Amino acid sequence: MRTTKKRLNELLLDYNLLSEKDVIRALEIQRKRGGQLASILVEEGFVKEDDIVSCFCRFLEIPALRLSKFKAAEQIIKIIPEHVARHYRLICISQIANMLTVAMNDPLNVLAIDDIRALTGYDVIPVVCPLSEITLAVDRFYHHKEEVKTQESFDELVKEINEEDVEVIKTQEQIDIGDVIRSSSEAPIVKMIDALIAESLIKRASDIHIEPYEKDIRVRYRIDGALTEAVRLPKRVQNAVAARLKIMSNMDITQRLIPQDGRFRVKLQEKEVDFRVSVLPLIFGEKVVMRALDKANLSIGLEALGFLPQAMDAFQHAVTRPYGMILVTGPTGSGKSTTLYSVLNKLNVPEKNIITIEDPVEYQVEGITQVQVKPDIGLTFSQGLRSVLRQNPDILMVGEIRDFETGDIAIKAALTGALLLSTLHTNDAPGAVTRLMDMGVEPFLIASSVVAVAAQRLARKICSHCKEAYKIPQSVLDRLDLNIEAQKVTVYKGKGCEKCGGSGYRGRFAILEIMLVNDNVREMIMNRSSSDEIKRYARKEMKMLTLRDTGVLKFLSGDTTLEEVLRVTSKE
Repeated sequence: MRTTKKRLNELLLDYNLLSEKDVIRALEIQRKRGGQLASILVEEGFVKEDDIVSCFCRFLEIPALRLSKFKAAEQIIKIIPEHVARHYRLICISQIANMLTVAMNDPLNVLAIDDIRALTGYDVIPVVCPLSEITLAVDRFYHHKEEVKTQESFDELVKEINEEDVEVIKTQEQIDIGDVIRSSSEAPIVKMIDALIAESLIKRASDIHIEPYEKDIRVRYRIDGALTEAVRLPKRVQNAVAARLKIMSNMDITQRLIPQDGRFRVKLQEKEVDFRVSVLPLIFGEKVVMRALDKANLSIGLEALGFLPQAMDAFQHAVTRPYGMILVTGPTGSGKSTTLYSVLNKLNVPEKNIITIEDPVEYQVEGITQVQVKPDIGLTFSQGLRSVLRQNPDILMVGEIRDFETGDIAIKAALTGALLLSTLHTNDAPGAVTRLMDMGVEPFLIASSVVAVAAQRLARKICSHCKEAYKIPQSVLDRLDLNIEAQKVTVYKGKGCEKCGGSGYRGRFAILEIMLVNDNVREMIMNRSSSDEIKRYARKEMKMLTLRDTGVLKFLSGDTTLEEVLRVTSKE
């Protein structure tokens, strides 16, 4: 077979099957909506499917295959996991010795071939097949069921794994890389991992925690911010499970004594979700945490994040500024990244040069230049920020301001014409000012650059399927200093049902405390006023709603419970 770096559009031009004008139009469509060029060319009527197949066969001197007339064993087909087959539009049809024959609609896709080789440990022989036949074959052979699996279902998968299939590795020297790759790629392990991921997505989990203990492995899902146990797995599958996830995440499976990070993407019911994976060595093995990053959350807009009208108006006013600094504060897992990316998504237009510096890059968004910091080679937030400023950005996002150097450069960038978004770890909005001062940033720089600070928390919504009204005691309202008569208020709670898993909550929304920086606040910053003084002024003179105020209003409007408000906010 000939090897080349030519692309499909170049081949079609060479064989006079496309014009230059058609190529430009097709590539523009691909840039806007994504997807494979071959499918776009066929769907838009630029070429016929048979023309693409014939083109590849002639150029690469490889055969074509009609899957409708070909039968392959299910165990052969499923050597390649479903998410890989669907992502790259291919299917495995034969395995002889260390060679896999793979039907592909684009045999020039060297990334697909390299991924399969790394994932399976086999060399790949591509054959050409029409895309429509591959799609039908993948749907026919991969049965992706939606029902939620129980402990018994996982037990059945575990029973398929024999003791001799998975070697328990006791020391680093005993590792056989080939054995680990093969055991981690066998059908039961593949099914188990796929089942865990599918179940977590169906249950709307944001994290999957796989935790090794002395005698077994605990798997937990974080659903609406709370961890719940999903299943217990036997100790003997531990190494294969870890190796499988490392391979999927492009990590080094030979390294078991140091932390590693990676990511992979899955598709479930036409929905693509990125997973950020972290592996941490423990005394009983390696703990794996997978965090689901759903891009659909970015396209819903700021309005759907749950902000009250007053906070929304203030936030909208801040993000439309041409320059200055906007900070979002809160603990890990409070939705800061989703809020900032929702802002970037709103501002993402061809006329703007948007650059982010993150650790790690959480959401990959087309049209935005994203930089991953790598401290081990000297690419820190501060060093990256210096380099990025030479790229003439209109909008900058710095994942987190952690030290004086990063804060100083970020503020100066905001003063020189860029809109800069970033995060800090503080308890409330005014606290961001004193946090920057504690880092050593001069007050006059803070006062001149910061235009708004938002503090954020995530609170659970009452499940709409089991929501019921109840009367709240007057004493509770009095303790909250609310001048409201209990008999005039109807509040709600979730009774617990199948839809919410008995918790009474389903989904989350953002509670926001936003402080705009006006002339008086700037003067207080210059005078090094404390965060308490700034907060008192903002509440009294600017009518700023605190996190607790916002939470109570959400409680009174029936969106959440008082217990949830008290859990995520503190007393003022």
